Amino acid sequence: MKTYNTLSEVQSDLYSNTINCVALTQSYINRIKLNSHLNAFLEVFEKSAIEKAILVDAKIKNARAGKLAGMVIAIKDNICYKGHKVSASSKILEGFESLYSATVVERILAEDGIIIGRTNCDEFAMGSSNENSAFGKVLNPHNIKCVPGGSSGGSAVAVAADLCLAALGTDTGGSIRQPASFCGVVGLKPTYGRVSRHGAIAYASSFDQIGPITKNIDDAALLMEVISGKDEYDSTVSSAPVPNYSKELTANSLLPSGTAAKKYRVAVLNNCIESSGLDSEIKLRINEIIKKLKAEGNIVEVVDFPYLDYLVPSYYVLTTAEASSNLARYAGITYGYRSSNGSNNLNITNANEVPTAASLDMVYKKSRSEGFGTEVKRRIMLGTFVLSSGYYDAYYSKGQKVRRIIKNKTDEILKNYDFILLPTTPGTAFEFGQKSADPIAMYLEDIFTVQANITGLPAISLPLGKHSNGLPFGIQLMAKSFAESELLSFSKLLMANY
Repeated sequence: MKTYNTLSEVQSDLYSNTINCVALTQSYINRIKLNSHLNAFLEVFEKSAIEKAILVDAKIKNARAGKLAGMVIAIKDNICYKGHKVSASSKILEGFESLYSATVVERILAEDGIIIGRTNCDEFAMGSSNENSAFGKVLNPHNIKCVPGGSSGGSAVAVAADLCLAALGTDTGGSIRQPASFCGVVGLKPTYGRVSRHGAIAYASSFDQIGPITKNIDDAALLMEVISGKDEYDSTVSSAPVPNYSKELTANSLLPSGTAAKKYRVAVLNNCIESSGLDSEIKLRINEIIKKLKAEGNIVEVVDFPYLDYLVPSYYVLTTAEASSNLARYAGITYGYRSSNGSNNLNITNANEVPTAASLDMVYKKSRSEGFGTEVKRRIMLGTFVLSSGYYDAYYSKGQKVRRIIKNKTDEILKNYDFILLPTTPGTAFEFGQKSADPIAMYLEDIFTVQANITGLPAISLPLGKHSNGLPFGIQLMAKSFAESELLSFSKLLMANY
């Protein structure tokens, strides 16, 4: 079967009876099996996906199919799907089956999307390389010696390698946009509160957002249209009406001549493009885009953002604090992995070397020590430290104040500009093991993406660059709160003409 790049292509063939959903879904299942070495999927939902495809074919025949009919979608392994396993790529949840579906899953199924499986990710979404999964690393399809990015690396690889048409990821500090950049696909982090987090396993609740990874802007817009909106199960979701993103995208982006329907004001953060850590080819590509935008009558100005060096420290202080609280529920008592004696220890070959858990407190300690991976334990310990007596004001409280300063400055910039243009990542995908031994070097991979999460603003990574090393890279845009419609329209303009 041919490779599809847009849902419109799929639906054109479906409605002309050139293909059907069952054959389409089976072709993706076959591709996943052929590309199992990429380790993008932890599980393929073959039975339920085919059953759903049969139902969608019947709906198409009766002219009752939903908006997403024919869209085969993967979900990150921290998004719940009733009756299916979900583990957040952690041993501590290995074998756990969800009792309910995330709101985004229910909305996709209601519009006849076909969920094909769950994708590998960094454990509990903590990582920038997908090297932290308890079930093995994911390989970048452009160069299998390189990381795919994280934490939604499996979802980005699944789309980039044509193992599905689209995927859902979660973005806490760049976990959709960074792997999208490394894999050459579109990755959108919505405004905080635009999409329900109900059914997403929490890392840092005031930062996490679910968003789409796609090959194009049209499919991202349609997915956003489906998954957005208020939800009685998530009190942090906005009750503001959801725009018709897919129709507004067409109306707002291009004139028949192919030029922009309006002129935009774009800010470029000087501290980002002049950063010593930014790859020279990425900087060159950004300058090319700036030059073309100006030539077409848009206003592009370099503005000062003096807080670049505070982004990563404040982000990790605050997110690890929230993680230490959120992950306290994994205690080996109610669900998930429980250590009862030495034979259950995941890291010990000789069970006789480990004492039997003789108390409830020991069950907690052993279960968490054995069930969590190194990076997750590092972040729990850091978060517990910054929340501890004597350090709360010095770290957590100060981190919250810095967050407000960053938010205020970013909003101030966006009062005068439609968008902020910046790199998605400092460089292209790096080789496995290159940064994993140095947590600080790994954390600095998030330097250009965490601002959107700290401020709660929408941001998107667009696959607009190809490095001389053969790897893709993304260019990032950030917009005002709930300005996804404008962000998607401008992104379509850039994807079409730049």
